[in-house]
Amino acid sequence: MTTRMRPFQKTIPLEEARAIIDRAIRPIGRIERLSLQHANGRVLAHDVTSDADVPPFSRAAMDGYAVRAEDTDGTSRTDPRTLRCIEKVFTGQLPLQTVGPGECTEIATGAPMPAGADAVVMVEDTAADADATIRVFAAVSPRHNVGRQGADIQKGQLVLQSGTPLNASRVGALAALGFTDVEVFAKPRVAILSTGNEIIEPGQPLAPGQIYDINRFTVSAVVADNGGTPVPYRTAVDTLDDLSRLVNECLEQDVLVFSGGSSVGERDLILDVIAAKGEVLFHGIAVKPGKPTAFGRIAGKLVFGMPGYPTSCLSNAYILLAPALRRIARLPEQMVRSLTLPLGARVVSAPGRHQFLTVRIEHAVAVPAFKASGDITSMSRADGYIEIPAHVEAVEEGELVEVKLF
Repeated sequence: MTTRMRPFQKTIPLEEARAIIDRAIRPIGRIERLSLQHANGRVLAHDVTSDADVPPFSRAAMDGYAVRAEDTDGTSRTDPRTLRCIEKVFTGQLPLQTVGPGECTEIATGAPMPAGADAVVMVEDTAADADATIRVFAAVSPRHNVGRQGADIQKGQLVLQSGTPLNASRVGALAALGFTDVEVFAKPRVAILSTGNEIIEPGQPLAPGQIYDINRFTVSAVVADNGGTPVPYRTAVDTLDDLSRLVNECLEQDVLVFSGGSSVGERDLILDVIAAKGEVLFHGIAVKPGKPTAFGRIAGKLVFGMPGYPTSCLSNAYILLAPALRRIARLPEQMVRSLTLPLGARVVSAPGRHQFLTVRIEHAVAVPAFKASGDITSMSRADGYIEIPAHVEAVEEGELVEVKLF
């Protein structure tokens, strides 16, 4: 039987592939409303302007006594001033008395300041006598130990801008304004479709020639970690009819990611489907692993055709899909931690291909962990990876390399 191979016409450099993807990206516009409890990690979809001061009243910043600062002028341990306590005010209570000359109010941290008082003397700098007389041993100036009204947020202030990723402190700011829910941009929904007659669901018995689906789970994890919602579909068999039917179903989502079917074999049909329904923007990247990667558009939806080999698929999910998805989801670029370490063994790189070499860290040395594109342990036993540019033919043992950590 004669097979019909379709060799790559050419491969493009990694940076060109990234530029093509960047030009095709359209940040998501769909908006949804979430309770504040579930808004952490999401992206704010509107400006937030305060309609009130926070805090809404001046309050004590210390336990002690609310006083008129001028009544403490010249006070010291050896020459205390004596004030009459007229009231006690706890948090959640409103003061009823106005502090006049020679008077003070006992006050708890966070309680509203009484009228007439403009400072708080810490309780440590006072002594209370039995007849409600308070001796003050330290002078204070106006606004000392007082949190003024609007000190945190002022009425009319722009607090958060649309497009801001929400974190714990920003959710806290919304709570301070009385929000119970908030409008955020929706998470892009990503269709994930494995292809191949040999791929079966984990948990089923393996027949001769079959392997379990790995890519559905690894790609789903990358999607979930980078602002998307993974939507797995059943595995497509290697026929144009089945693949075409499943692609039509996948178009209900925002982004499509296929694994397998993007190489040069007779049954690598993803390119045919993309070309028939939309446009192929590139096929083949000068990288290792991950050369047989395709990218295109169908009905305005971005389509990533990842290699079927698990390491190649996951590698390109990290370097191409993850940053693209973050831009679609309106999230900032992910900060990558890195270490500079000596390489534990000489590595010869593929000529003309930008290589991503997985490494594990042993005794402060970067030890190559890559086995083969089909071996998922090339990634699962690695701590990170190094990049070897296309023009570099070899990296010598002991040479310092930058290890980007997973």
